[in-house]
Amino acid sequence: MPIFSRLMFQAVRWAARRGLREEENFASLAKKLEARSTGVRGETYAYWYLRRHGYVFVARNYTPRGIKGELDLVGYDGKTLAFVEVRTRTVKEDATALPELSVTKEKQRMVVRTAQRFLAERHVAVVRLHKDAFTSQMR
Repeated sequence: MPIFSRLMFQAVRWAARRGLREEENFASLAKKLEARSTGVRGETYAYWYLRRHGYVFVARNYTPRGIKGELDLVGYDGKTLAFVEVRTRTVKEDATALPELSVTKEKQRMVVRTAQRFLAERHVAVVRLHKDAFTSQMR
């Protein structure tokens, strides 16, 4: 009987530890879902804002196979094909809300690499035009 009791006690301890981990996972999952919801809301707002200003979109949330990266919006501004990275920031009293400050060099490289893949898949000739791609503060 002591062996059975010991096994039961270990099973209860294991279940309790697992339950605590699930609560931690649930909290982190809730934060991720909230962040994703904020991002989707920002992308939707950017989409409609740019459409109102004459952009004609050809892709949304483009993710190429085989490489890491995503283009939030791809569309024409007149004859110019624009790759749009949407950054949604929550305004806090003690933090700056400038979205361009959240774009790191690595993110810039990822956007460029993903845009090159987008162009290559569609056999588009490349003419380099960086219309206010990144502010001078980023350099």
